[in-house]
Amino acid sequence: MARPTMSSNLGARRSPSHVRKNRGGWDRYSDEYQAKHGPQLNRWDRAGWGTWSVPESRLHILGDPEGLDVLEFGCGAAQWSINLARRGARMVGMDLSGRQLEHARALIARTRASVSLVQANAERAPFADASFDVVFCDHGAMTFADPGRSVPEAARLLRPGGLFAFNIASLFHFLCYNSETEQVDDRLHVDAFGPLRAEEDDGVDFQLTYGEWIRLFRANDLVIEDLLELRPPERARSTYDEYVSIEWARRWPAENLWVTRKLGGDADGSGSA
Repeated sequence: MARPTMSSNLGARRSPSHVRKNRGGWDRYSDEYQAKHGPQLNRWDRAGWGTWSVPESRLHILGDPEGLDVLEFGCGAAQWSINLARRGARMVGMDLSGRQLEHARALIARTRASVSLVQANAERAPFADASFDVVFCDHGAMTFADPGRSVPEAARLLRPGGLFAFNIASLFHFLCYNSETEQVDDRLHVDAFGPLRAEEDDGVDFQLTYGEWIRLFRANDLVIEDLLELRPPERARSTYDEYVSIEWARRWPAENLWVTRKLGGDADGSGSA
């Protein structure tokens, strides 16, 4: 297949305020983030999901990527994209932050991986319909984009039977986050019935209840294949100790890995993607 084409009819309009805030926040934070978490993320031989890097080789979420057109939906420094490109995927890494993409370019040059990079907003991606076989992210665009816009956009970009998988903070984590201590604890601090949007000085995070996620997927012809509640091994180590302690994550799910598929192709038994 040819590489995905950039859409020419998206037009120009001013980005929503949360998009501008998240872009600026990640541009400022990127250097610190990559310095702290690079040692955990820069494992080209072993891609892992979430803050505890649960191995993809154990979960088998993305399958064999060889020959597939794959979009990392909020790629950061493109560590996942590099891994999948080395396994034969035709990779496109998209991110909101220009500074994150500068780190991605440096890593791509270092590893000599074949990854195309695009700076764009996941709520308005600059690609034609049905451009990809797989759209995925690991705490990427699906955390920082409005899901009411990003889920329809991901569905638009997928071919029939295509895979949409993403890992985000769990609803438990979101509701138990104490903004005064900036940590999660064993109490509920946020109302579940209301706008699930956490706004800080440097960015905005989004969340939905489980029912809202399910209805949103169904409205966009996405069939749920699985929901994995990631639990770290007992002796796991992570550079993301500020996100959640291992003691907390061993008691309650801190991350949800949604696996969905676009109707058509294998998703409804009518053929292959």
